[in-house]
Amino acid sequence: MSSTDFDYLIVGHGIAGVAIAWHLDNTDKSFQIVNDPSAPSSSRVAAGIFNPLTGKKLNKTWLADDLFPYTYSFYSDLEQKLKTKFVHSVSVFRPFRSIEEQNTYLAYSADSSISYYIGNNYDQEPISEYIRMDHGGLEVISSGWIDLPILLDKSKDYFSQKNRYLEAAFDTSDLNIHEDHVEWNGRKYGKIILCQGYAAVENSLFSWLKFNPVKGEILEIATENILKPYIINQGIFILPTTNRSFKVGATYAWDNLDWAATEEAAKELEEKLKLLIKIPYKITGQTAGIRPSVDDRRPLIGFHPEYNNVCIFNGLGTKGVTLAPFFADQFVKHLENGKELNPLVNIKRYFSLYFH
Repeated sequence: MSSTDFDYLIVGHGIAGVAIAWHLDNTDKSFQIVNDPSAPSSSRVAAGIFNPLTGKKLNKTWLADDLFPYTYSFYSDLEQKLKTKFVHSVSVFRPFRSIEEQNTYLAYSADSSISYYIGNNYDQEPISEYIRMDHGGLEVISSGWIDLPILLDKSKDYFSQKNRYLEAAFDTSDLNIHEDHVEWNGRKYGKIILCQGYAAVENSLFSWLKFNPVKGEILEIATENILKPYIINQGIFILPTTNRSFKVGATYAWDNLDWAATEEAAKELEEKLKLLIKIPYKITGQTAGIRPSVDDRRPLIGFHPEYNNVCIFNGLGTKGVTLAPFFADQFVKHLENGKELNPLVNIKRYFSLYFH
C-alpha cells in the first residue's frame, strides 16, 4: 500500500463537513479540509433551528429520541472546545389559530410518544404582547437554534491553526482515484469524503443520486420592541437573534434554483408575518440558500459503488443541524470500525440507478 499524506480529505466546510471533521478529530486519523469560501453556502444562510415536533400534526422528527440528546451533547462539547457560545436552547411556541386547533393539538400532545417534548406553557403572556395568540399556544421543548456562522468561523480558525484547513476551489476533474488512495492538489489521501451540499448535484461522481434540492429564503427584521428568546412557529418561523431583531422564514421553491433573494419570497413571508405579529418592524435584509434535500428525505451517506476510497456525506436537507452530528458519528464508526450504516441513509439504496 502506498503511503499517504493524510488519511482523509474532507471537501466542504458547511455543517456536514464540520460534523465529519470534528468526529475525525476525536480519532487518531489525520485529515485535511478543503473549502472554497467564494462558493455560496446554505449552512451560512440557514436559521439553524432544531425542533423535535414539526408539521400540522406535531409529527415527531425521525429518530428524534436518538438525534436530539446526541445533537445537544455534540454542540455543547464543541462550545467548550471552541470557547464560544453558539447553542441557544429555547422553546418553540406554536400559536393556536382557533379553539378547534387548540383542541386538536392538545389531543395530539397527549400521545405518550411526543408528550416528552411538550412544555408547560408558563411564559406565553410576554410573548402575546407582540405575537397574536388569542387562543394561546403549545410549547415545544428540547428545541432551539445553532448560530451556524459563528460555529463555522470558529471551526475554521481551529483547524487552520492545526494546518488542517485549506481554502481552495475543488473540481472533481482534478481528482485522481487509485486503488488504495486518491490524489488531489499534489497530495495523497487514503479516502475522500465529499460534503458539498447542493454542489454535489453537479459532481459527476454522485450526480446520479436522487437529490431534490429546494431553495429557501429568509427575511432579517429589526424592531424597537423587546423580544423574548423564543421561536414562534405557525406556517413560518420567527427566530429572535437578539432582543430587537429576528429572522423570518422560510420559503420552499423547487424551480429557479439560484442563490438570489426574490421579491416574491419577501412578499410571501411578510404576508404571513403580518398575520402573526402585532408590533412595528423594518426589513433589514434577505438571504437565499439551496437545501441539499433528497427524494426520500433521508441523508445520502456511504461509499461510491465502484471506488472504495470515495465517499459522500450529504442530503441533510432542512434538518441538517440535528442529522449531521448523529450521522457523522455513525459514518466515522462505519469508516474506522466497520460498524454497519443505517440502510435508510446508506446510498446503497440507490445503487441500481448507477448500474442501470
